[in-house]
Amino acid sequence: MRRNETPEGKSVRLLRVGEQVRHALSDILMRGDVHDDTLASHMVSVTEVRMSPDLKHATVFVKPLLGSNEEAVIKALRTNTAYLQSEVARRVNTKYAAKLKFLADESFDEGSHIDKLLRQPGVARDLGGDEG
Repeated sequence: MRRNETPEGKSVRLLRVGEQVRHALSDILMRGDVHDDTLASHMVSVTEVRMSPDLKHATVFVKPLLGSNEEAVIKALRTNTAYLQSEVARRVNTKYAAKLKFLADESFDEGSHIDKLLRQPGVARDLGGDEG
């Protein structure tokens, strides 16, 4: 393992730049800087940004709060990608302006599905730990 890598094998630099991009996007969306009716009417959480090793591409995971109109929000973000890329490039000082790709964050859905499974009576009984 290289010195500048986390145990998961991701470079600290990639994680740091990803976090800077996430902060910049969150700030832009929170301020309402994007002139788009869909984005203006929805609170959007930027949950994670994964940078490519060359820092030229950023995969942005987003979740509209309350999970409403997810497709419309993703479409609005994709429509405004050029503006968002230029704003992020202005705020995050890297050699290249990263190309942004917006995806819905499914991890919340997975988590609630697992939680629902764990609460099923048969599973809850098995996890109860009664050595009877």
